[in-house]
Amino acid sequence: MATSTFRNKNEVRPKKKGAEKRRRVKVQKARLVKMGMSEEAVEKLQSDQLRALLRRPLETQKMIASAKVVAE
Repeated sequence: MATSTFRNKNEVRPKKKGAEKRRRVKVQKARLVKMGMSEEAVEKLQSDQLRALLRRPLETQKMIASAKVVAE
């Protein structure tokens, strides 16, 4: 009976995959576009910036709305 892999949880745990990360980033970008941010601005953001904006969605919506008012 091989107990080494059973006891060592690091060898048994699921591994992160690049495809799943790309899917998550794509969904997060779609959420920001749905909030009202332009697609060009969203494409320029890095993944950590995306997550930071989505942590506080109400503040992000206010920021986007104020930026649109200033731009007009």
